[in-house]
Amino acid sequence: METRGSPPGPRVRHRIGRPATLADVEPFYRTIIGVARTLFAGQGLKFSVTGEEHIPATGGAVIAINHTGYMDFTYAGLPARPAKRYVRFMAKKEVFDNKISGPMMRAMKHIPVDRGDAGDSYRLAVEALRAGELVGVFPEETISRSFELKKFKTGAARMAEEAGVPVIPMIIWGSQRVWTKGHPKRLGRTNTPITIKVGAPIPPYLPASAMTEQLHATMEQMLHEVQDAYHHEPGAYWVPRRLGGSAPTLEEATAEDERVAAERRARKERERTEREGPDSGDRGVSAQ
Repeated sequence: METRGSPPGPRVRHRIGRPATLADVEPFYRTIIGVARTLFAGQGLKFSVTGEEHIPATGGAVIAINHTGYMDFTYAGLPARPAKRYVRFMAKKEVFDNKISGPMMRAMKHIPVDRGDAGDSYRLAVEALRAGELVGVFPEETISRSFELKKFKTGAARMAEEAGVPVIPMIIWGSQRVWTKGHPKRLGRTNTPITIKVGAPIPPYLPASAMTEQLHATMEQMLHEVQDAYHHEPGAYWVPRRLGGSAPTLEEATAEDERVAAERRARKERERTEREGPDSGDRGVSAQ
């Protein structure tokens, strides 16, 4: 797209096959960023962002982010703004199935994740990384109820290794005060301070398991550094037990996650049985 006074040149088109920057013609994503910034200002959110220089101006990278609140992915793109980059986030398939959020997520070229069959999402993420995109990943997979780092999945390291790109660690702290699992959302004007810290890229030279351990250790150190500089209310639900808050311990939160997951599996099995009938597993098997 040419503007008056600009030199003539080819029409710019963004595809998965080339890295995306804010200079590209992606008006919808650019508009959403503007809307989000307006909403953040209306909420009075006070962002402190450090380490933006670790976001590359070009080339692919996995952005590994801790997960404490539902709004994390909207904040995680902020450090990429100085480099004029977009981040393609991996998000659960249910968000894409929604009639409102689905078209928006697809328009911004985010990547759907089906937790029952993540093969397609992994392949799409690797393709995007090889094409020079930034792909945002939550290695904990789900929100941490304890607000401590949970055990990491190896997917971030595996896709970085396969695509030959670095993993860039990112810590967000304070987003759990806006909206997190098990607590009411606070989307009005709260003047909440939110800290975002970006760490140095980790090159993909180690095996995925070792790289995942290194990533976890790096992000845990970054998390503690950010927490040390943040004011915490004694006894507050959003403060880890380790820091004097009332959040569950990591062990308690893990047990609750396992209980909820077991209930979800049982519910899906009941729904399948009701839909297909109790003898569905025997269909197609002839009597001997």
